Amino acid sequence: MTENTQTPSSPNSELPTQYAPAEVEGKLYERWVERGYFEADEKSEKPPYAIVIPPPNVTGSLHLGHAFEHTLIDALTRRKRMQGYETLWQPGMDHAGIATQNVVERELAKEGKSRHDLGREAFVERVWQWKGESGGQISGQMRRLGDGVDWSRERFTMDEGLSEAVQTIFKKLYDDELIYRAERIINWCPRCLTAISDIEVEYQDDDGELVSIRYGEGDASIVVATTRAETMLGDTAVAVHPDDERYKHMVGTEIELPLTGRRIPVVADEHVDPEFGTGAVKVTPAHDPNDFEIGQRHGLANLAVMDEHAVITAHGPFQGLDRLEARSAIVAALRADGRIVAEKRPYSHSVGHCSRCKTTIEPRLSMQWWVKVGPLAKAAGDAVRDGKVKIHPQEMEKRYFDWVDNLHDWCISRQLWWGHRIPVWYGPNGEVVCVGPDEQPPAGEGWTQDTDVLDTWFSSGLWPFSTLGWPRQTESLAKFYPNSVLVTGYDILFFWVARMMMFGIYAMDGTPPFHTIALHGMVRDQFGKKMSKSFGNAVNPLDWMDEYGSDAVRFTLARGANPGVDVPIGEDWVQASRNFANKIWNATRFALMNGATIEGPLPTPEEMSATDRWILSRLNKTVAEVDAFYEDYQFSKLSDSLYHFAWDEVFSWYVELSKTTFFAGGEQAGVSGRVLGEVLDVMLRLLHPVVPFVTETLWTTLTGRESLVIAEWPKDSGFRDEAAEAEVATVQAVVTEVRRFRKEQGLQDGQKVPARLDLTGTALAAHEAAIRQLLRLQPEGEEFHATATLPVAGATVALDLSGTIDVAAERKRLTKDLGAAEKEKQQAEAKLGNEAFIAKAPDNVVDKIKGRLAKAEADIARIQAQLDGLPAA
Repeated sequence: MTENTQTPSSPNSELPTQYAPAEVEGKLYERWVERGYFEADEKSEKPPYAIVIPPPNVTGSLHLGHAFEHTLIDALTRRKRMQGYETLWQPGMDHAGIATQNVVERELAKEGKSRHDLGREAFVERVWQWKGESGGQISGQMRRLGDGVDWSRERFTMDEGLSEAVQTIFKKLYDDELIYRAERIINWCPRCLTAISDIEVEYQDDDGELVSIRYGEGDASIVVATTRAETMLGDTAVAVHPDDERYKHMVGTEIELPLTGRRIPVVADEHVDPEFGTGAVKVTPAHDPNDFEIGQRHGLANLAVMDEHAVITAHGPFQGLDRLEARSAIVAALRADGRIVAEKRPYSHSVGHCSRCKTTIEPRLSMQWWVKVGPLAKAAGDAVRDGKVKIHPQEMEKRYFDWVDNLHDWCISRQLWWGHRIPVWYGPNGEVVCVGPDEQPPAGEGWTQDTDVLDTWFSSGLWPFSTLGWPRQTESLAKFYPNSVLVTGYDILFFWVARMMMFGIYAMDGTPPFHTIALHGMVRDQFGKKMSKSFGNAVNPLDWMDEYGSDAVRFTLARGANPGVDVPIGEDWVQASRNFANKIWNATRFALMNGATIEGPLPTPEEMSATDRWILSRLNKTVAEVDAFYEDYQFSKLSDSLYHFAWDEVFSWYVELSKTTFFAGGEQAGVSGRVLGEVLDVMLRLLHPVVPFVTETLWTTLTGRESLVIAEWPKDSGFRDEAAEAEVATVQAVVTEVRRFRKEQGLQDGQKVPARLDLTGTALAAHEAAIRQLLRLQPEGEEFHATATLPVAGATVALDLSGTIDVAAERKRLTKDLGAAEKEKQQAEAKLGNEAFIAKAPDNVVDKIKGRLAKAEADIARIQAQLDGLPAA
């Protein structure tokens, strides 16, 4: 990495009159990359700070959720780099098994082909070709956003090193009997033709039908209800609760299953809720997970009646029908047979859909590979309980424990061709051999490899250590594992975070993959609604970057980022952030043209004015405040703190209060110029992690130094001056009150008004010139006639508004306001004088009424003084 010598040179005040992000951002980013600022050195003696990027899908493009998350991670890593840490932000992409295979299959379909026409090897080669040509466009978009990732370390979940890691951990888990193969009920997607995990199923309320069917005859009959009538062809029992008196006489008997001619048993099982419906349920072990468990307990047959396309395979008139076609046909046949007791349609109920293609999933009995998660999940839970890993915000811990403490075994096999193929070979005589990365697979006639691939989350679960070279004991692994923090959305707490916790602790000798899990919410529109193309409210962040600049998008996202809480965002907020960037630009440009400098030592407190000491005191408090917010992952609060310090205190007050000093020139102007340079230097450093482009341009111009990326993070010097802060607060009170009065009178901002300032006995005398400048107050002159007198902060401001206001109308208005204030005072005094009310009212209510009384009394004094200051009618 190029070292920043930080040697100051004369600042260059030649800034364009306007900030043009498009002319700055791309060039700056490429300069940062070329100079190696983002590259991490595992040989460095600096303390490590490492974060992995949640790997975006190779099929993806930058959306607002990515931009949000990347902004937060980039802010953390930029700050740590400036603090002297050897910082690694690890980039890379996920191969996204189902999503990528679907993309390439759609491309083939345009050619009139399927993957089966190509064969497995040729199809996989075609996917790699697509990945090289079209995949990974998100990398270029990350550069647009300003992501400070180490591109020299970019990884892909299907690259050679990560493939070795996947095969190694599979073998280890298999040998430890934590991976096994078994026939279980899984979530099956008839469109993607693969198993999917529970967390890849999206549930939504769909309109269907609920039909009640009578099984058996007369007293030996039971009514069951179902929304999936087609599965009755696979029923192998009816279950009732063992304590349900209505059905005790039937337990152990058999009844006829309609339409099939088969007889099925009635079994007693505590899983059945006797209070729900008729208290009896049909049992289809091959097509329902709960029914499968009942079937296991009672030794029932598993009768599959659908194939992988969800087409009926059971013999009879319904064979060959799609499941939905069969549903209608079976209900019609049952109706004709007099078996339908009741029908309800539409019947809204929760239905699972494939998160990839939105097809209704089908529970299906299937032979699959599973991870025995019990011991792995316990270790993942204990790591948080024992304090080895902190979850932020802490209230998210409950959600984490609810998940890891109740995990079912994880189905890891997928019926795809794109992905990490399961490293298991089957022999001609039933042999099963799991092969590690350094082992040769068995050869000879009859040996075949398992055709399935691993769930994408299996490989991404290894991400924090596989990207650092594991299973090899690399210098990078020793330096950067465990990661410092994981920044990710609470929506993939279960998909990804729990997987990484389980695998990291297991593979790395009990060491969790990170010290802290910092969870953020989802980006929503300005009305709090989920962003979606179907809702018409989805936003391409690149469009906003083109229009307003990347800094504006980043600042908007960071300013909305409260831990674990969803983030509303609208275009007008991005516009406001663009205005902030422009304000920083224009104010810095003004400062540079008026003597702001970092040259020479900072003046002593004795050499500074109270205004100078005030802004330096506020600056150091802001440094401390921003540091505290960063350590607590309070991005919204740190952004707000910086916004208000920069805009309200530096630009709106310090620069304005100092204008008279700058315009007057001389020694004091030089002192204030050095103070302003110091403030801008520190402020731009503080802002840089969130808004890197505009701050880099301004700071290098101000200081003449190489780059903010490798500049030193500001430290709180400890300088405080409460007296100066109180003095300037008094100035602000005077200016604010007179401005409010001017506005009430309808005076234009630039309209000058003669005024007499009585500042005797206050610290305001030194600020009279600045106060007059800010309030457009002229000297009183010989013809001065005070038409309004404002007492504020111990001072008196008398204004001559002759010819500018209607005195009679003003007296009428003030009299009305006085009456309202006196009424408010009377009401508050009456409540506070009511002993019964005081005895019963909560303390916060009483305090609120006391506050109303104090405000009313202050309003009365203010308004009365204004009335007294008006000339006689």
